[in-house]
Amino acid sequence: MNRDQIEGGLRHIKGRGQTAFGAVTGRVRPQAEGALNQVVGGAQYAYGRGRRVAEELTHDGAALAHQIETRGRHAYARGREVYDEAHHRGRAALRRAESHPTETVLAVAGLAFLAGWLLKGRR
Repeated sequence: MNRDQIEGGLRHIKGRGQTAFGAVTGRVRPQAEGALNQVVGGAQYAYGRGRRVAEELTHDGAALAHQIETRGRHAYARGREVYDEAHHRGRAALRRAESHPTETVLAVAGLAFLAGWLLKGRR
């Protein structure tokens, strides 16, 4: 609860008391002032409640933004690790293929034959 909610609630209660006092005594002025205080107190209370909700949403939004930032940094770092590992393994495979050309040609031919055989069997 914030200050506006407390003050608004108290002013509303004060207005109810003034309205009741005016009704008992038969005086119009306290009744009118009481009605005004009830309306103003209710509006102030509603403003305070809206302000509190806005503050909570701001806090929740900041916490969510921090969480997203943290997860994004972690995902970027993990992605960078995976990229570096794939790059390293790709370079190693290329070096192996260049240093063993006969094995490479035989492996590619074998894979092409296997793929052709598998695709032919599906028709």
